Amino acid sequence: MRPTRRAFLGAFVSAGGALLLGCSPDDDGNGAGGARAPLPPPSGASLCTSGFAGGTFVRVVPFENEGPAMLDVPTGAGLDGRLYDDLASLSPDTQTTPTSRFYIRTRYPDRLDPKQTWRVRVGGLVAAPLELTLDDMAPFVGPRGVYLLECSGNGGGAFFGMLSTASWDGAPLAALLEAKAKRLPAATRVLVSGFDDHSQPSARSTAGASWIFTLAELADTGAFLATRMNGEALPPDHGAPLRLVVPGFYGCTCIKWVNELTFVDDSAPATSHMQEFASRTMQNGMPSLARDYVPAEIDQTAMPVRVEEWNVGGRRIYRVLGVAWGGKRPTDALSIRMNADLPFERVAICAPITTNATWSWWSHAFEPAAPGAHAMRLRVDDPAIRTRRLDSGFYERVVVL
Repeated sequence: MRPTRRAFLGAFVSAGGALLLGCSPDDDGNGAGGARAPLPPPSGASLCTSGFAGGTFVRVVPFENEGPAMLDVPTGAGLDGRLYDDLASLSPDTQTTPTSRFYIRTRYPDRLDPKQTWRVRVGGLVAAPLELTLDDMAPFVGPRGVYLLECSGNGGGAFFGMLSTASWDGAPLAALLEAKAKRLPAATRVLVSGFDDHSQPSARSTAGASWIFTLAELADTGAFLATRMNGEALPPDHGAPLRLVVPGFYGCTCIKWVNELTFVDDSAPATSHMQEFASRTMQNGMPSLARDYVPAEIDQTAMPVRVEEWNVGGRRIYRVLGVAWGGKRPTDALSIRMNADLPFERVAICAPITTNATWSWWSHAFEPAAPGAHAMRLRVDDPAIRTRRLDSGFYERVVVL
């Protein structure tokens, strides 16, 4: 059984249009639906919300060879602190992840005094160094919108649970620096650093969270220093009182507990943090200079997050629900292959895809010819869209049907 503290909340029975809560995974599905004549599965976006007309929900099918991470529960401390979001419990109307379930990669540093007056040092290639308080930034703070974050180390060991969305408030970093700091002509980049001092060392990570961005990257992405999350003050484990959010970039660039902004030039060395995450952000090797790093952008990708078994007129039919995210240009050209020996088929898009800032939901109906394992893989049917991690099979998930 998948380790989670939440019972499944997403079983739909469309005959009555009602949402059933607490359906038992042991239900054999041989109730009223078992006596009906065979019915074809529905198609189109209605499959996202209404299940199978005339059918009976049976169970959620677990993914194979994933885990064993606990879900929706914070564990560990410091650099080894984690929280993995239980994506299987979400539904197509989920646009923001509850803050208590938003993934965590590195928990609040125990050497950080929460009572101190927060100051952000601005230095490097500037006419005069300065310090900014939260009050100094307040006139720039406002709603920034809903954005998705994904850890570059997201993977099956944690059920791909390092992927979440939130509504953010904050100050646009490019505008803040333009108004408050006078950079020198040689300054072409900004080093963003955060407090990262923990009493317990980690065997897996190096302390010193920092990333170097070009000025154009900060402006073009709309990067901002977040102060609020889902309408509330930023929680400690999510970078309180100040964290960077870079829309469209991997979470390793979204520095938490930001306390220093340093203008640098094109000769600046890559930070140890950048080098640690070089392979996971698909760099060409491990460059020694920051200028040789390509933007840590999330390519367009997609994966299933829940597979449901239904009984429809005595037939076993499966509803696959999933999310798509990443990339620069919205696309609905998304197809799924339920196994290597089966063709790709277009999925049903749950709602028109208008943005890449957050995730979009899709669904697919599948009736297997025989029992067995199915390795589900998606692709984007548009050669103009970059899909490196998706094409590698990174997000392939296996179920036994």
